[in-house]
Amino acid sequence: MTADDVTRAAKTRAKILDGFARAERALFTRPAPKSARAQMKFLRTREKGSTKSLAERLGVSRKTVQRYLSGASTKPNKRLQEALVQETESEWQPQVRAQARQRAASSGGLVISCRAYFGFGPEGTSDAGRVRDISVAVSPSHAAAIIAAQEEGATESDLHDAVAEAIADAYFRQGGGGRAGLEVKFADVEWLNIAF
Repeated sequence: MTADDVTRAAKTRAKILDGFARAERALFTRPAPKSARAQMKFLRTREKGSTKSLAERLGVSRKTVQRYLSGASTKPNKRLQEALVQETESEWQPQVRAQARQRAASSGGLVISCRAYFGFGPEGTSDAGRVRDISVAVSPSHAAAIIAAQEEGATESDLHDAVAEAIADAYFRQGGGGRAGLEVKFADVEWLNIAF
């Protein structure tokens, strides 16, 4: 595998994780806190009131956390703002997220839409690899595997493989009928969206 292949694979995997994050944000029934002070207060409650552990979590000093909590500071730098948004959204409405994940894994499945390179046949045939726009409903069993891998902190490679297998089975193999042994290459993802 060349350096370019490794770089492309890393970008693909990052898009899968971003797709999950966007899907979860769409589930929120109430908007997450927007101001730095409100985000700090919310995250402090998640850290059981500890400004020290919150500072470690955000990668800033304890005094910085205290300044935002008191209102003395209001405009965080770009790195701190990104950390606040990411940490707040990762903790926001956990029951809503858990219910959607349970529903997807047990009965609803996921809908994955993407534009990526898919290849499964020899060059020069109609099955040759090419960039395709695909939107496919993924079965609950594949959804459960993808969600479990993401929750368990699977490597990005494992997550990529789980999504690729789900798309290949649902779209190209059509649930195993006719093309059960078909190997599908999934790479160069331009965009990817996931819906619960």
